[in-house]
Amino acid sequence: MNTNISKGLENNEKNKQPENHAHKVHQANPLLGIALKVIAVVLFIIMSSLIKSVSDHVPAGQSMFARSFFAIPIVLIWTWQRNDLRDGLKTQNLKGHMKRSFAGSTAMGMMFAGLALLPLPEVTAIGYAAPLLTVILAAVFLGETVRTFRLTTVALGMLGVLIVLSPRLTTLTSLTQGLTDSKQALGAILVLLGAVFSAFAQLFLRQMANVEKTTATVFYFSVTSTLLSLLTIPFGWVMPTSSEALMLILAGLLGGVGQIFLSSCYRFADASIIAPFEYTSMLFALLIGYFIFAEVPTANMLFGASLIIIAGVIIILRERYLAKQVKNSA
Repeated sequence: MNTNISKGLENNEKNKQPENHAHKVHQANPLLGIALKVIAVVLFIIMSSLIKSVSDHVPAGQSMFARSFFAIPIVLIWTWQRNDLRDGLKTQNLKGHMKRSFAGSTAMGMMFAGLALLPLPEVTAIGYAAPLLTVILAAVFLGETVRTFRLTTVALGMLGVLIVLSPRLTTLTSLTQGLTDSKQALGAILVLLGAVFSAFAQLFLRQMANVEKTTATVFYFSVTSTLLSLLTIPFGWVMPTSSEALMLILAGLLGGVGQIFLSSCYRFADASIIAPFEYTSMLFALLIGYFIFAEVPTANMLFGASLIIIAGVIIILRERYLAKQVKNSA
């Protein structure tokens, strides 16, 4: 999940959790940056798989608590090792953190709920809609210029999203479909809404990128999502089995470590080089979905996901080209 489930979800926020990409490249080492990005992607997909494994018994709000709470020690240790524990958590925009964290937490909860109802690759593919939606939201709320080329590319990506969603959403119009199909339709709606909230989280993050440190954005998100998840206790938390508890704790730890790798990768290469490797998550989601959950991808899902990925990569490459043009003309 664009991240994307946490990202996702938070992620991109590439959901999957969204990240501050306004890092200065301290030492050019693109291969290291790419490697760290791919490791982060793998960790987030494994995290999502663990959440999905317990989703039949453990509600999404409880999974969200574990994912957020057990990531906090990882974030604090990382901050301490960077000798940034005193200043790294300071903020000049607490309200901005709250807005971003609320949107990201909502996205995470919806994505986790969707994981219980849909195949892992399908959730991942729909999550890729978040950065496409961010382009539209940035034009509407931030006044960013979006030209015809980018709008066309976004439209291509959203067409891919509709292709992925179409088999699920058509069940809403038929009274003859079974309970399983109805649940999958609900799952598709939840994941799509999660992508919308993830896009808003990315939008809010953009507004803070130049003044807030990555450590602060990660920390305040983890704390806020932990507190918000507690509000779901009245809706039926359960006592997890020992194996479920272990998977939940591991999901939180992996999420925290994945966030560190995601933050670190942009220190070694420009975002335009690293960002396309976000889409390797689809490969890992397909492999895990097939071998662990016996999920066979449909032609619709593969075709739609391909369009989304193509659109996303085109936008990234286009941004890289425009940035070079500006640099050369300066």
